[in-house]
Amino acid sequence: MKKIILSSALLSATLGLLSTASASDSGLNIFNDIKIKGELRPRYEMANVDKSATTRAISFTNRTHLAVTAGLFEVENLSATIGLQSINNFGYTNYSSPGNLNYDSNAKQYDIIADKQQAMLSEASIDYKMGKTAFHAGRSQLNLDNQRFIGTVGWRQTERSYDTAYVLNKDVENLELLGAYVYGYAGVTGVTTTETNSILLHAKYKVSDALNITAYDYMLASISDTIGIALTGKIDAGAKLKYRAEYAMQSDASMEYGNAASQTNVKADATYYNLDFGANISGFLVGVNYEVLSGTNSVGKTAFNPALGTNHKFNGWADVFYVAGLPTSGLKDANARIGYKTKSFGKILAVYHNFTADTTTGNNSDNLGSEIDFVYVNKIPGVNGLTGLIKYASFSKGDTTNGFTASQNDKQVAWAQLSYKF
Repeated sequence: MKKIILSSALLSATLGLLSTASASDSGLNIFNDIKIKGELRPRYEMANVDKSATTRAISFTNRTHLAVTAGLFEVENLSATIGLQSINNFGYTNYSSPGNLNYDSNAKQYDIIADKQQAMLSEASIDYKMGKTAFHAGRSQLNLDNQRFIGTVGWRQTERSYDTAYVLNKDVENLELLGAYVYGYAGVTGVTTTETNSILLHAKYKVSDALNITAYDYMLASISDTIGIALTGKIDAGAKLKYRAEYAMQSDASMEYGNAASQTNVKADATYYNLDFGANISGFLVGVNYEVLSGTNSVGKTAFNPALGTNHKFNGWADVFYVAGLPTSGLKDANARIGYKTKSFGKILAVYHNFTADTTTGNNSDNLGSEIDFVYVNKIPGVNGLTGLIKYASFSKGDTTNGFTASQNDKQVAWAQLSYKF
């Protein structure tokens, strides 16, 4: 609890500020330029793991998110934000969630859907901008780069929030520099704050539209250090082309949290590759991707662990590899996508994944399965801010476990969702 004192203090201060319109003697406005934003996101979700000890799960949930931002003391570029998010299941509990297992009439556990009924403080922060430098302290949502390593997992109803103090600088043209100290995070599977002692360093330089260079060092306390570089760009050659080429490595955690005696076995030695190419040809979308998260081997290398990433975006929407945990054999994901997108039609996309192990033992196969994903999303006409979505994922098991027991079962997940933002 010691590490969340700053966020609690900022929340109390912000509530106090928003309860009084002005200082009685001086006439100075304590807050001004109040802005309110929010979202209502009702969702139906079905999850089914074939031939398992569990039974099909169905959830009906709604996420209510409300955030208020106000200027402070009429000081230019000084503001405070407070936000809350609440997830309701309306008493419908035919699903399990991490730490909250439910059962049907035959005492058979429902499959996992990670959206239990709960509420949390999602934002409580103070921000100040001085020229091209931004200062931030408190709780907020933090997404870096493509969210592979640091993200909020916004797809889940309880979005992750980070307790941070950071500085973002843009003084040098086309260069962004971020340094952040993270002392806690909460969300996704529960609202209890996980205390930490982590440092995030992130830099992005835009050479041109065709070449952006991103470098990062994410020092997650008692987990690992992840150092990497990514090259990205967009090219207009009749078709709109984009690409990503990324390499990262994980090493022993340089930051620690908790009892120092328990940190002696925190070891990491892993690598990551990601190659992606996509094209938009008059609204038709095509793309290919190849991603490798290394696995353990005989010389002591460990499996790559994207511990705080928005992992639902990667390796299939059925979340097979993140509900059960990544296999110790690592993961190679070769996937292709095809779709269509226009302003009036919305976006439709289909993705095929082929999963193999990075390392194998004995005569084991490296086949970890495959998955087909589908999504259609579009704005609902006549209601500003309202969007509809249908989404489906079907995972087919491979012929090996290779450190990954979940590959023994097929899995299907389906969603229908509305989102109203205001």
